[in-house]
Amino acid sequence: MLTLGALVGRAELELAFAGGIDAARYEPAGVAGLTTLTLAQLLEGEPQRHLEPGSLVLVTGLPFRLRGHAEVALETLLEQLALDRCAGLVVNATPAPHQPFPQAIRDLSSALAVPLLVTTAPLREWVRTRHRFQESRLSGAERRAAQLATLVQQMPTQLADPRAMQRIADWLARALHVQVLVSEPQRVLAASPATAAETLAPAIIHRSVGAATPEQHTRLISLAPAHGADTVLAVARTAPFDDADVRLLGQTAKLLGLLDQARREYRAAADASRAARRAAVELLLDAEVDKARRVMAPQAPGLLEPETARVFVIETARTHRDAVVRRCEAVTAGRALVIADPRAERRILVVQPIPLPARAGRGGAVASDAYDTSGAGGAAALLGRSAGASDLPGTSGVPAELALVVAALGADATLSGSGIYSMSLLADALKEAVAAQRFALHQPDVLALSAHHTDLVGLLPPRDAQRWARNLLDPLMRHETQWEQMRETLASALAHPYTVAARRLHLHRNTVTRRVTRAAEALDVDFGTVADRIAVGLALELVTQREHPAGSAAPDGAPPTLPALLAAPQVLAWADTLLHTARGDRRDLLTTATVWLTHDAHIEPTARALGLSEATVRSHLRALERHMARDFSSLNGLRDLQFSLHVVTGDLDVADSRGVLCPAT
Repeated sequence: MLTLGALVGRAELELAFAGGIDAARYEPAGVAGLTTLTLAQLLEGEPQRHLEPGSLVLVTGLPFRLRGHAEVALETLLEQLALDRCAGLVVNATPAPHQPFPQAIRDLSSALAVPLLVTTAPLREWVRTRHRFQESRLSGAERRAAQLATLVQQMPTQLADPRAMQRIADWLARALHVQVLVSEPQRVLAASPATAAETLAPAIIHRSVGAATPEQHTRLISLAPAHGADTVLAVARTAPFDDADVRLLGQTAKLLGLLDQARREYRAAADASRAARRAAVELLLDAEVDKARRVMAPQAPGLLEPETARVFVIETARTHRDAVVRRCEAVTAGRALVIADPRAERRILVVQPIPLPARAGRGGAVASDAYDTSGAGGAAALLGRSAGASDLPGTSGVPAELALVVAALGADATLSGSGIYSMSLLADALKEAVAAQRFALHQPDVLALSAHHTDLVGLLPPRDAQRWARNLLDPLMRHETQWEQMRETLASALAHPYTVAARRLHLHRNTVTRRVTRAAEALDVDFGTVADRIAVGLALELVTQREHPAGSAAPDGAPPTLPALLAAPQVLAWADTLLHTARGDRRDLLTTATVWLTHDAHIEPTARALGLSEATVRSHLRALERHMARDFSSLNGLRDLQFSLHVVTGDLDVADSRGVLCPAT
């Protein structure tokens, strides 16, 4: 847009500010158009219409000295120009040593802030200037239309697009040649160029354009004043802003305001969703499955309906955790719950519900997407040979996608997972996954290690393991009603004190005790012994949580013994790896553990048998827990200790079918 200063600089217009007028004050004023009046029209009261803001009014034919009606008419015109926010008043006068305006007109001009100018150029030159104004306005209108069209194109496909504000800020900086900053009190949301924050910070802090330097013209626009939001758009440049620039800034601020509102609402919804997922996982870990399902039902209907699930643990740098959580949420959307573990700042928990297939025989085996690590593939992983995520044996679905996420994070991140557990036993699944993660840290060059690599049950020959387990549990499985009643009660009672099991199962403690007693009588075992608890617990896991291989329902010959199952090569590799670091300890930890298990995990008789203090026995056991990355307060931890000692040292017996102790070979 042309300015008064630019017009004064044109030689052909012979234009100058009248004497006594502060030229510097008015030179930056923009001129939008030209209106001409003759003396006759002025005396008749023209113009009677509103003039467009920014118009320059040219009056021709005025006498050398204004008197009477002409002076009064000019005063009236000045008042109208002020009301219509016109750029100024120009009179066409012949050169003379005296001012064409009386002092009263000049005083009124100063009071109304309407500059007075004088031109000696012929009218034809001003006619040409009018055409230039029209061309300039047309060009400006086309430019503004193009800018608005481009602004609309900046609208993101998703309002919550985190990069949308920055793209709009970059566009605005190019379109108006300005520095742009979008910020809230706590942080900068977008800046273009990157140094804009330093330039505009004083203006934002003081919430005033006066905070800028005299050379810098600044505009501050609140993006959502009606909603009490404190996000601000700030722009600055050396040239002043004209009306068209201000309008474009207003349109841009509206779009940025919508994005800011969407960002706030999305963040609130995400926070609420995240809180619900965190609450659901905490309830699952407390065995409050029904409550967890009610919490998640509005957000993810049906996600927690399955009766079984597995838990994955990801360890990553604390500074990267939130980003990894979002990435895991994206790749497992609708199939798993992902939360940042509130108990460990580097840990992420992923709960993957796994639907039960049709029941296989009386055992109701679970066909899972658990990894098949039997044979050479599982043994290779156990021995610590590095593999990419795509090379993990049998990976698919959620585990494979999590492995890819972790692989991209580098060597500082690890992935581990549990086997498949009942929803009510998810706390045990988490213990197993955490133990597997600790195990992974001791292996060289392992990128991501899931629990199936350290899960003994996954290494047992599947067909023979099922035959052994079903033979052991046959007295309970003969009657469907009895089996349905016993399976969950017995699994929980073996893993926890009866009081805890009763709370988890929503039963009375006496009911749990009666059922466990009947089960022990039917199976001819003594649950007061560690060996029997381990054997029955293993059989229950095989029958209820592991896949029933095709053809295993019709066994040929006698079922295998438990020592025969543990003699598989991959089990030997597992046991050797599990006890490897413990055997290098200067203390005889394995002997202490063997005697402790022989005395059914009682400290006092173990100490007497070894001639050690009880504190020393406990110290040895804690050290062995660290070496093995196992929790000996859990049934699975005891099982892994007993079986690994049985396989490696040969000094510990294991219980077989019907409570028969099988010596180590």
